[in-house]
Amino acid sequence: MLAAAALAAVFLAVADAPGVLRGAMALFLVYALALAVYLKEPSRMAGLLILFADAVYFLVLASFSTERLEWMSAVFFLFLITEGLVFYSPVEVAVITGISVVFCGVLPNPSARILERTVLVAGVLAFGFSVSKERLLRRLRTLETELEEGKHAVERACDAERVRIASDFHDGPLQSFISMQMRLEILRKLLDRNFQAGMEDLKQLQGLANTQIRDLRLFLHSMRPVDVDGANLVAMARRAAEAFQKESGIPVTFVGSASPVGLPQEMTSEVLQMLREALHNVQKHAGASRVAVSMEKADRGLEIAVEDNGHGFPFAGTYTLEELELLRLGPASLKRRARSLNADLVLESRPGRGAGLRLRVPLQ
Repeated sequence: MLAAAALAAVFLAVADAPGVLRGAMALFLVYALALAVYLKEPSRMAGLLILFADAVYFLVLASFSTERLEWMSAVFFLFLITEGLVFYSPVEVAVITGISVVFCGVLPNPSARILERTVLVAGVLAFGFSVSKERLLRRLRTLETELEEGKHAVERACDAERVRIASDFHDGPLQSFISMQMRLEILRKLLDRNFQAGMEDLKQLQGLANTQIRDLRLFLHSMRPVDVDGANLVAMARRAAEAFQKESGIPVTFVGSASPVGLPQEMTSEVLQMLREALHNVQKHAGASRVAVSMEKADRGLEIAVEDNGHGFPFAGTYTLEELELLRLGPASLKRRARSLNADLVLESRPGRGAGLRLRVPLQ
């Protein structure tokens, strides 16, 4: 469009325009139409060649610049520098500006000298905008990379949570249902031979069903989303312990700090989830008759402890998080959450006499 308008202006308004200029402008119009029709998405090298051709055309216009053609040369340079600003880097913009300024400076006609000032001012402004655009593009690419990494992290977290849920269901409800199905088969045969013994076994099955219902309620409660902040973390932890006691029937002693904890919301949610999971593990595996929970703010961080008097783990001793991961001992989900919090975790197992979980979360 620019080439067609310039060619028409030369033929209509400048009767004494040189034939070389008219021929060059007509040739450029044909070249521009060919690009528009046949080259939809140029490569990097093709784009640089196009920019070079446009720059050559501007230099031709500047060579034949007169008072009546100054506007046309200025308009085309603005088109050229805008092309460089939008599609190319600051280096290309600087090169185009430098060549154009030097070329206009060495031309003998006064119109080229006037055009030189326009080229210099517009080129410097375009270079500044191009540098700013490049900086913003780098920042955008960084944000896109971080977003992609965040998506992958969310996917990994979802996969890990699915594995944990599947493991919990496999070790808990599924095993109980399998056991119940087997005992129901035995009960059916037993009722045919000894009705009274069958009724006793039926009562035991009813108790097993009630226990399983409590386990499922506790598990579903642990899966509920947490929406708290660091100011009321201790209060929420106390309510979680009270809810566990109500659901499981296991007495819980809770000791909490009176001062605000001040953890970020994300860390607060993770701490509460860890407490819920630790209590859920006590209910599901420990066979404990009492649990003690403490949450105290200390100089080195938030210190949390969960102690029970149950069966303990199959192993004995006190292990740090690094030792548990090296030996592949302890609850995998709790270890993963502790690692995400950059927290110190210590697990003490006393087979037949209970277990203790201690966690120190650094305060930011």
